[in-house]
Amino acid sequence: MRLFGFSGHSGSGKTTLMVKLIPLLTARGLSVSTIKQANAGFDADKPGKDSYEHRAAGAGEVMVASGRRWALMHEYRDQPEFTEAELLARMSPVDLILVEGFRRWPHPRIEVWREAVGKPPLYPDDPLVVALATPDHPQGLDRPRLDLDDVAAIADFLLKQVGLP
Repeated sequence: MRLFGFSGHSGSGKTTLMVKLIPLLTARGLSVSTIKQANAGFDADKPGKDSYEHRAAGAGEVMVASGRRWALMHEYRDQPEFTEAELLARMSPVDLILVEGFRRWPHPRIEVWREAVGKPPLYPDDPLVVALATPDHPQGLDRPRLDLDDVAAIADFLLKQVGLP
């Protein structure tokens, strides 16, 4: 499985870009999965649901399944967070995994940056950022600039980076 990531400040458009890329990549015959880093308060469940009650009662893992999908929730409690390898091992094999966030993981990534967000780019401190996807034209850019609105060109760029057709 090949990994390619997207980093950037909140509100920069990482999720929007990924949502536009996924159908382009799958239309090319690639199997694609995603993994997204969430904040510490993240919860996929709701109080009052049976699965929530199972977790609240102390279950280490709770699987919710239907005829169309399933989800596995794992509680860390007193354990350290899973490593990249441990999380990826829980995913089914695919051609490409798109990663949102997880800037400490060692995979190539595109930074999504918008001047309007009001924060400086991250790429100067991240050698794994291989390009900047932006509607803007930042000065002194030392890596490729990709037009954030040209999703097909971004797809071509990332596939070349990971060695996929």
